[in-house]
Amino acid sequence: MPGLTEFEVLMAVAETGSLGAAARKIGVTQQAVSARLASMEAQTGVKLAVRTPRGSQLTPAGVVVAEWAHQLLDVATHVDAGLASLRAETRSRIRISASQTIAEQLLPRWLVSLRAAALQNGSPAPEVTLTATNSDHAIADVTGGAADVGFVESPAVPSGVRTRVVAHDELVVVVAPSHKWARRSRPVSAAELAQTPLICREAGSGTRDSLIAALRRAGYQPAEQASPLLELSSAAAVRAAVLASQAPAVMSRLAVADDLAFGRLREVPTPELDLHRELRAIWVGGRTPPAGAVRDLLGHIGTRQAAH
Repeated sequence: MPGLTEFEVLMAVAETGSLGAAARKIGVTQQAVSARLASMEAQTGVKLAVRTPRGSQLTPAGVVVAEWAHQLLDVATHVDAGLASLRAETRSRIRISASQTIAEQLLPRWLVSLRAAALQNGSPAPEVTLTATNSDHAIADVTGGAADVGFVESPAVPSGVRTRVVAHDELVVVVAPSHKWARRSRPVSAAELAQTPLICREAGSGTRDSLIAALRRAGYQPAEQASPLLELSSAAAVRAAVLASQAPAVMSRLAVADDLAFGRLREVPTPELDLHRELRAIWVGGRTPPAGAVRDLLGHIGTRQAAH
């Protein structure tokens, strides 16, 4: 089956009666027109045009194929216009499902900056719907079609989706200033942390999964780790529970940066554990993000991160 460019060449020859005029009409060289016409004849096994002293003339078979080409190109024009409309729609709205650390600490800045950049360029800013959840639910939203793009903190790269690292984070062990760990001079070992009941996020949270993965790398399997003292569904609830209790928690540095700076929480060193992690965007489809608002957002995030 010849491509649309070959059919366009045949139509141009039919309308102009000359290879040279057809080349000028579609903006290519005469040699390119001749090559595409020859390729089309080779593909179809049908002689479509002959040269005459007065130019190029379609054969009877070429006249029939040119009529089909006219119908095909007319449909292609409508499809192209429809795709343009769909592209405009994808640029005007974006549904985001993000794990809570990213939704609360990073996405607000990214979205405000994206809006400012769009207004500066004279283009409309996309309409954004943001759902703050945990990493497992964000993955399910993206794979299920409820979100156009997701952001997750999971230590493992999710299967069934494409991913891109958009930021880096570090988990920290935090306690209230009155906790005994806040006054000790030596760090907390991996064994001691594994055996201590912690205030944790719920199962499926990227923060909790990242801690489990770090302890596993240090040689402690989940069955050897103490059960959580409390399981809570948000970083804000974990922070409040730490302040109100004598129990530690492991939280994102992004989420507790102000508390640590002003002394409301104390960081406890854990040099035996690597608590660094990558934060990822996820989407369904090809290697590159979907055209439109998703690609614009991820491109903008990449530019901001490179600048910092």
